[in-house]
Amino acid sequence: MCGIVGYIGKRKDIYPVLIKGLKRLEYRGYDSAGVAIIKDGEIISEKKIGKIKELEKKVGKGIIGGEVGIAHTRWATHGGVTDENAHPHFDCNNKIAIVHNGIIENWQTLKKLLEEEGHKFKTNTDSEILAHLIEKYYKEVKDLAKATRLALKKVIGAYGLLVISLDEPDKLVVARKGSPVAIGIGKAEYIVASDATPILEYTKKVIYLDDEEVAVINHEGYKVVDLENSDKEKKVNNLDWDITMAEKMGYDTFMLKEIFEQPDSITNTFRGRIIPEEGKIKFGGLNISDEELKGVKRIIISACGTAYYACLIGEYIIENLTEIPTEVEYASEFRYKKPVINGDCLFIAVTQSGETTDTLFALREAKNLGAKTLGICNVVGSSIAREVDGGIYLHSGPEIGVASTKAFTSMIVAQYLFGIYLAELIGKVDTKQTKELIYELQQLPDSVRRILTLSDEIREIAAKYQDNRNFLYLGRGNNFPIALEGALKLKEISYIHAEGYPAAEMKHGPIALIDENMPVVFIATKDKVYEKIMSNMQEVKARKGKIIAVANEGDKEIAKIADDVIYIPKTIDLLNPILTVIPLQLLAYHIAQRKCCDVDKPRNLAKSVTVE
Repeated sequence: MCGIVGYIGKRKDIYPVLIKGLKRLEYRGYDSAGVAIIKDGEIISEKKIGKIKELEKKVGKGIIGGEVGIAHTRWATHGGVTDENAHPHFDCNNKIAIVHNGIIENWQTLKKLLEEEGHKFKTNTDSEILAHLIEKYYKEVKDLAKATRLALKKVIGAYGLLVISLDEPDKLVVARKGSPVAIGIGKAEYIVASDATPILEYTKKVIYLDDEEVAVINHEGYKVVDLENSDKEKKVNNLDWDITMAEKMGYDTFMLKEIFEQPDSITNTFRGRIIPEEGKIKFGGLNISDEELKGVKRIIISACGTAYYACLIGEYIIENLTEIPTEVEYASEFRYKKPVINGDCLFIAVTQSGETTDTLFALREAKNLGAKTLGICNVVGSSIAREVDGGIYLHSGPEIGVASTKAFTSMIVAQYLFGIYLAELIGKVDTKQTKELIYELQQLPDSVRRILTLSDEIREIAAKYQDNRNFLYLGRGNNFPIALEGALKLKEISYIHAEGYPAAEMKHGPIALIDENMPVVFIATKDKVYEKIMSNMQEVKARKGKIIAVANEGDKEIAKIADDVIYIPKTIDLLNPILTVIPLQLLAYHIAQRKCCDVDKPRNLAKSVTVE
């Protein structure tokens, strides 16, 4: 949600750096954009609702010169979508400018106090409070960094914050609590952003601020302190992403590119972690000893959105392999339910970005209650990656499309690897079994490539159903979460109402919806519940429902019932969801494309949800 970019350095023109950075953050979701640059003794600022191109039109030929600047894309929370409410925000004298991600929870109380002191507000946002609060303390201390620290001590809520001031034009102040901030360290320049994608073009060296830390950057260097002004040593991380990984590379959209990257992203998730000839899984960063893992009696996996559905599949995998009771919790609900956790519980947080606020808070709750913790995420140096005891990186490369695809399948692979590792450790599988499990995993990339060749065929199916307003997705066993995920993808990018259900539950309510206008998508692979799925399909057919089936190659019977069939290769039951989800990603994509929807930036959605 929202995007921030800041620059300080010796470039002649910093406006293009800021705008290009904002464009690399468009996937986060936004409704307005703005920029502020200190130049020749004044702050030049423009902001505009709509896409970044609307801001560019307003700026015209650009802002030439300047040595420090900040920019922002806003996703409205407090206050409507207006030019005035867009960032940057200013103090009373237009000498201090800020951009802010997050929510200030006590903004009304602070606003009232500031108004009583004579401050005048121009917007309905919570963010503007920060500019005036910093102004208040700057009058007392005449130091921008100190004024920012004093202001933030009064704030309840979350912030990723950039501050510039006319009185200290060679300084950029950065602060973070709950909302991610990365600082790229270049040659005589620094680029600050919500994540690494705007930084990649200029440097691969970054530091990440932790909560309640403030960085002060000038042309000579940077210094990081906490709110009490105590120095903080920061590790410099080297990004392993390449700038080309954040480009479309000839594809029409990022989402389509990422769907087609899945053979590689799946391979990258298990690369270096399998020893096929020995039937072994190895991890480099679990940081939990074998003895501690042997003592685990219960596993809780927690996530939000698409990651939550990946976790439901992980539950099937881990329980099947280890026989350890495993449950999946919505991270947004976890800490409000008085969870029962003790020292023999393992808590696994799953998130693409590593910054999802609800998942981060759930992780902290589990740690406070004494659980051992693991993270499964895609972003090195992210908040969750830093706070867990250990973890498994997905190594999927940047996922730009808001609707997750390649990260979803990589999350399943990561949980599969962990399930095998833990099962072997506690003696639930032998070497022969692990070799077989690893062999099946190695076949997945080629199987996915075969499914991707069906994209044109699936586009034709999409054309038949693009005008339907409701869909039902049905699956059983570990394909039930794929029904949920398939329905979510269609909702996210095509704005068509869709529901995912366990197929057996259809007759307990949803069957009332079935008629000739209701397409029903069945995941009907030849597993142990195949005959039952076929019976469910007959129930739909009897009520004139239209059936789209995802089935295994060679299945002749299913074509007698379904109106359309998408055939996929066969694999073992535990890995079925990785193959069955690919056609549903493509189906949602092609329906959305035919409806002229913006698949990379669906309305109202953000890639990384960093507020509750």
